[in-house]
Amino acid sequence: MCNFTLELQQMDKNKILAILNNKCKNTLMETLDIEFIDLGDDFLTAKMPVGAKVHQPYGQLHGGASAALAESVGSAASNFFIDSDSQFINGIQLSINHIKSMRHGVVFATAKNIHKGRSTHLWEVIITDENKQLIAIAKMTNIVLEKRKEPLKK
Repeated sequence: MCNFTLELQQMDKNKILAILNNKCKNTLMETLDIEFIDLGDDFLTAKMPVGAKVHQPYGQLHGGASAALAESVGSAASNFFIDSDSQFINGIQLSINHIKSMRHGVVFATAKNIHKGRSTHLWEVIITDENKQLIAIAKMTNIVLEKRKEPLKK
């Protein structure tokens, strides 16, 4: 992909979502069945099914799975604000509060930008169930880093 931000400005929503979902192949997002489903000028949303694959031993949604969902959406959303030819995103902090447990269904995570700086981005990620009940809320900080022009020497 060239400059992600410029490409996105020239595409429709379905093409952008297809690109995001394609980048998830062979990653944790694919393992957890996380799928990007909606985006707008100020948000990005993904969904994740809740079942045995993401349960903790007591049969409830594992907090780590919720955290992985929140970080996936927050990280992907930051890519809309960088020059992907010369920059990349790394998550540097994630704080999540688990409000309600779930055993089955689907959770939806929506990231909204709180701060878009030159070197850091701050996101609020709200995770809800199909009935829009709050499951978890996260705050994520990403750092914007410059890509190295030369590979690291051994």
